[in-house]
Amino acid sequence: MSSLRLPAGFADVFSSRFVELNGLRLHAVTGGDGPPLLLISGWPQTWYAWREVMPALARHHTVVAVDSRGCGLSDKPGDGYDAGTLAADLVALMAELGHDRFDVVGHDIGMWTGYALAADHPERVGRLAVVDAIIPGLTPTPSFFTSAAVSQRLWHFGFNRLSDLNEELVRGRERLYFGYQFARKAATPDAIPEYAVDVYVDAIASDPRGLQASFGYYRALDETIAQNEQRKETRLTLPVLAVGGALYSGAQAAGTMRLVADDVTEVVVDDCGHYVAEEQPVRFVEILEGFLGSESTAEVLPG
Repeated sequence: MSSLRLPAGFADVFSSRFVELNGLRLHAVTGGDGPPLLLISGWPQTWYAWREVMPALARHHTVVAVDSRGCGLSDKPGDGYDAGTLAADLVALMAELGHDRFDVVGHDIGMWTGYALAADHPERVGRLAVVDAIIPGLTPTPSFFTSAAVSQRLWHFGFNRLSDLNEELVRGRERLYFGYQFARKAATPDAIPEYAVDVYVDAIASDPRGLQASFGYYRALDETIAQNEQRKETRLTLPVLAVGGALYSGAQAAGTMRLVADDVTEVVVDDCGHYVAEEQPVRFVEILEGFLGSESTAEVLPG
């Protein structure tokens, strides 16, 4: 972590570690004291997406910010990017770290994994917080001839699922492609600082397996969708917090979770795009701590 730009005192609280899990090596950054809290980042990010909120969360939680298989410093095998396998990876990771039951926060595709964790391993997850995404297999699929605005937002789903052309087009142009994602999805083009974009892009471009792994989550969508069609037959009963950025997904995260969960707290964060933990870290910590520390999550918190 010494080469990364991090909040003051970060390295005094957190350490970087690798965990071996039956032939799969996962990377995580851990620290803090209290009930365990697993943070699952979105695409195309790494554990670094949580850097601004981790110190505050570590005051009351043992924080585990993970690089799921295929991202960051974790192994990048050729398969296993469906939500069920990713969830099983993280159950094994947390058990290896000594946490049999824990709370979960998942952003973007980390929301897909978070939902699978809660649905497939209900005995392991106490509370689930999801951030600014929809879930394939739960959220209704847009029509093929959808509006230009929807196409602008979702076009990368189809592109990322291509079998090989996407890698050929993006290789050598990673900064252009992934930088576009951050510029268009945040509240403003420069809301995610250049140094952070560099960290995310370098994590993909510096590894010859990086692009294949990055697109792997989308190439596995047929499997994830089929799994979710089965998962939704059993509703979640644990408390769920659904946070959306007002300038990106808004209430869609909560709308998605209400399709499958009985106890959903909705928060829409003003002046915020897709990357809530980076764009509005102070507000995000307030929202998350209010949820994790409350006895009842039936009310809707103000945005």
